[in-house]
Amino acid sequence: MRLLSRLAPAWLALSLQVTAPLAQQGAPIPLPPPRPAGLGGAPTPAASAPASAETAIAKNTAPPKVATMDAASAVEHANAWFNANPTLIADFVQVSADGKRTQGRLSVLKPGRLRFEYASPATLEIIADGTSVAVRDRRLATQDVYFISQTPLKFLLKEKIDIARDTKILGVTIDPKSIAILIEDRATFGGVSRINLVFDAQTSALKQWTVIDPQAYETLVTLSNLDLKTRPPADLFKINTDRFN
Repeated sequence: MRLLSRLAPAWLALSLQVTAPLAQQGAPIPLPPPRPAGLGGAPTPAASAPASAETAIAKNTAPPKVATMDAASAVEHANAWFNANPTLIADFVQVSADGKRTQGRLSVLKPGRLRFEYASPATLEIIADGTSVAVRDRRLATQDVYFISQTPLKFLLKEKIDIARDTKILGVTIDPKSIAILIEDRATFGGVSRINLVFDAQTSALKQWTVIDPQAYETLVTLSNLDLKTRPPADLFKINTDRFN
C-alpha cells in the first residue's frame, strides 16, 4: 500500500531542477465560488508553491496578467491547459520524502494512458493502460496493479478535467511567477491525498506538483523539456503481465 502512495506523485508531475521549499510563496487569496458538485467543508490554507522554474510552452491565448488574476480565473486557466493538451512527453525529476532523487521520462496519452520510465539505477516503471495502473520493479520482478480511479493524479489522465468539480479545492496561492492550487482527493488508494499543483503564472503551464499521501509523506515532481505535439506510440502503455524485461 505504501509503495503506491509514495510513488504516486510521479504520475502527473516541471524544469528542471527541484526548486525551493513550499514556504516561499505569496499569501493565499480567496477560493473560487462553490460548484454544484459540492466542495463541502471549510477550506484549509493552501500549501505555498515552490519557487518557479522556466518552461517554454506556446499558448494560443495569453493568460491574464497575474496582477489582475483571481482564484477563479487561475483555476479556469489550469483547466484550460490540461484540457488543451491530450498528449505530453517530458523529462521529470522526483524527490521522495526521504530525500532520494530519481529521474526519468514521462509519457501521457489521454484518456487514461501514462508511463513513467525511471532512469538507471532505478528499476521502476509505472504504466497506466486506460483501465489499470501497474507499478513494476524489474530488479525484484514484482508488479502491483491498481484501478486508475485509485491514483491521486487523475488530472493527468482524464480527457477533460474540471479541478473544482473533480476534486476539492483547499486553496489558491498566486505570486508574480507561480500559481499554486492545493486540492484534496478522497478516492485514492489508502485514504485522502492532497496535491499541490504549481503552474507558471505567465503561461498557465503546469511545471511542478507535490503529493502529500495518506501517511503524510511528501513527494515532489518537476518537469522539463515538455513536448506537447508528439503523440506517444500506443504500445508504450501496454501492461505486460507475462514477463519482465
